[in-house]
Amino acid sequence: MTILQLLWYGVIALLFAIFLFLDGFDFGVGMATRLVAQTPAERQLYMRAIGPHWDGNEVWLITAGGAMFASFPLWYASLFSGYYILLFLTLVALILRGVSFEFSAHAETPRELAVWQWANFCGSLLAPFFLGMMLTSMIQGVPMDAQGNIWAGFWQVCNWLSIVGGVATVYFSFLHGLHFLSLKLPAVDARKMLHVSSKVYWIAYPALIVFVLLAIFQTDFYTARPLSTWLITVIILAATICGHWAAAHVRGGIAFISTGVTLAGVIAFIFNGLFPRVLIGVPAKNSLLIQNASASPKTLTIMTIVLVCLLPIVLIYFIWSYWIQRKRISSSDIQGENGY
Repeated sequence: MTILQLLWYGVIALLFAIFLFLDGFDFGVGMATRLVAQTPAERQLYMRAIGPHWDGNEVWLITAGGAMFASFPLWYASLFSGYYILLFLTLVALILRGVSFEFSAHAETPRELAVWQWANFCGSLLAPFFLGMMLTSMIQGVPMDAQGNIWAGFWQVCNWLSIVGGVATVYFSFLHGLHFLSLKLPAVDARKMLHVSSKVYWIAYPALIVFVLLAIFQTDFYTARPLSTWLITVIILAATICGHWAAAHVRGGIAFISTGVTLAGVIAFIFNGLFPRVLIGVPAKNSLLIQNASASPKTLTIMTIVLVCLLPIVLIYFIWSYWIQRKRISSSDIQGENGY
């Protein structure tokens, strides 16, 4: 295994973590439009809060897929063919959410507005659920032949661990979205978001216990890499406790960072446990390893040069875009947007 192979394995993990950190709160805000907001105007205000950011945040998922395609083509081919249905459903949910922003802003009647606000909610709920299902399904091991072809049946994809993983991704995305809204809405609404969050947090602890128990019995993470796996588990738990404390004490910034760390910690948990594999096969001898699934050294070298050149530009753009949109918004920002 070469340094470049390790580097790009880490880069892909980082891209997925950034995606969940950034687009996670977009999903959560979309869920809050139905679970917290009580009027169409409130829903439109919540959607306005993520309007400048959601499409840029979504690009990190595309970038992660592109990086996987270029650096680990066999991994990409096996994953995208073996989990075709889940990825297709994720794409449909993302499209549904994406078009809802534009169509709701130009809705001509209250009924049209309601339709597209429901579309935003459904897309924001289903996309993290399907993505979480895929990520936690593949860590259990899937039927795979020596060429990397996955033959996963329904129960290999849909089982207790994958369902809990999908629900957990939805749950923490919802909390992350509430914490983001606490930073974007007026003070009264911000306190409301943190009040709701502090109550919802009590579900997190039994959910984490269930997930860890399922992971212990249905994966080899805690036996193959016990020290690092338990360390990441403790970090996720600590971030959850910190977020709960911050929400209860009306510290929106700390709460937002905490749920972001929790979501990124899930990716760290998965990629740490997979190493040095990229896909766990059944039987184990057919598992895809990093050194076998990667592209040629020349390809990895060229990609590394491109990464070093472009990454600073991308980071500067994202920091600048969030900086200029840092102010809180209010209902006056959407007055007249739909003409009623």
